[in-house]
Amino acid sequence: MKKVMKQSNRIATTLLFVGILFASCTNLEVEQTDSLLAEGFAGIPTAEEAASQVTAMYNNVNGYVGAQDNLYALSEVTTDALLVPTRGSDWGDNGIWRQMHQHSWTPEHSFILNVWNQWNELQLGASEVLDSRSASSTESVGHAAFLRALGMWVILDNFGQIPFRDTAADPLANPIVLTGEDAVAQIISDLDVAIANLPAASAGSDNRRATKAAARFLKAKVLLNRHIYNGSGTAAASDMSAVISLVDEIAAEGYELTAGYFDLFTSDADNETIWYIPTAVGNRIFNTLHYNSTELGGGGWNGFSTLAEFYDLFEGDANSNRGNNDGTLLDGQEERRGFVPIEGGVAYDGSFGTDDNDDGFVDGSNVGYGFLIGQQYAGNGNALTDRGGNPLSFTREFVSAVDGQPSLVDNNEVTGIRVIKYNPRNGAFAEHYVFFRYSDAHLMKAEAIMRSGGDPTALVNELRTVRGAALLGSVTAQDLLDERGRELYIEGWRRNDMIRFGQYTRDWEFKEASAVGDTNRHLFPIPASQVILNPNLVQNPGY
Repeated sequence: MKKVMKQSNRIATTLLFVGILFASCTNLEVEQTDSLLAEGFAGIPTAEEAASQVTAMYNNVNGYVGAQDNLYALSEVTTDALLVPTRGSDWGDNGIWRQMHQHSWTPEHSFILNVWNQWNELQLGASEVLDSRSASSTESVGHAAFLRALGMWVILDNFGQIPFRDTAADPLANPIVLTGEDAVAQIISDLDVAIANLPAASAGSDNRRATKAAARFLKAKVLLNRHIYNGSGTAAASDMSAVISLVDEIAAEGYELTAGYFDLFTSDADNETIWYIPTAVGNRIFNTLHYNSTELGGGGWNGFSTLAEFYDLFEGDANSNRGNNDGTLLDGQEERRGFVPIEGGVAYDGSFGTDDNDDGFVDGSNVGYGFLIGQQYAGNGNALTDRGGNPLSFTREFVSAVDGQPSLVDNNEVTGIRVIKYNPRNGAFAEHYVFFRYSDAHLMKAEAIMRSGGDPTALVNELRTVRGAALLGSVTAQDLLDERGRELYIEGWRRNDMIRFGQYTRDWEFKEASAVGDTNRHLFPIPASQVILNPNLVQNPGY
């Protein structure tokens, strides 16, 4: 069933791309899809309707964040942490996945267009709730301020300019465009409103909606990146001091580093999760697994993989990542690198929330955690095979099945190390996707200390102690970026981190030579249709 869903999603994406391309080739009449305000808007008349609009916006965010394409692809597939090779005809999709990793995208790329439309739409919906003419409750104001800040931050981070429509302005007027410090100031202003009006929730709460801690987390994220957004190039001491204070305020609510790394990605409450999105985590499971990896959900989709150079950031054997299902790690790897369970699945005893599929083993429990490399095993411990009967043994390298040379096309079924945090044994369709985590805030504080001239080593080692990793004697900027990669891989932060540390334009396998060193790629192009519609927008350099 899930294979069919994945194929239909890919077809829909392709049709969208073709439709946009056809429209751009035939005429210049385009429909405005963002920042459009109904004529005669006079506010939301009742508190109940405002609350309902807030609920609708959160529901939209569930889809925006949980998808495997769009924002997730822009944030992860454009980095060294994730890539999607073409295997036969699978994952070809007119090259849209390869373009992300190669940094060869164009203004017509459908993922870029979708991100622009979705998060600008979120901004406008929130502005209606925040309009002084709306009968919004204090809590609705808090949520709307947070969601508007989030939407604007996503647009600023990815595009560098935000079309902003004042709900009191002429609905036919072109939205003004905020850039640099003006954009940052507006986002921070909204977050201050959110912090003042959102409810407080302690660690371990059901944080499926934003709280004061979530707003503080996002504010710290914005301030940490402020020198990137305003072009100053150097973090201000006052911003770094504010980041430290915000993280301390989050900690004061009971959030803390928590042992049991992969337990953090289950539906159970913990003291690290600041905000989770109630959307199914199946995309993060099946997009990486082989068709024969598990019977659960009809198998995997055999796509998303990681580069060997990213896998090598972790302690352990370069060619093996084995372990037992009792948590015993067999190849010297640190906890966060996970393991491939060589003994197969876990015997079903009724204590898990999943079925045993009538085979005596917990569904999906033969699938490992973290990085899957080498031979994979069935529930009964037998070695799995691919569809051709060859050993299902994932390799470090991506090579063409035609000539054996490194390639992103013509790959066979087993090339590439697979990467997975949400394990099917814990519920493949559980609606619990972690978005903001305290360990991220902890590392933001360490970075703020470093950018203020201090030593972040103690804070980094505090995290490494909890994760069972060897302590570092000292911590450089490169060490800190690497630690963020090890802690936060495939959680949607890698692009943002690499830009801040000056690593996003460096070379990695399969990146186009012309993109290496090209800082224009720090920002995505404004969709061509939107530049036509709003003359206040200026296409980003390089496009």
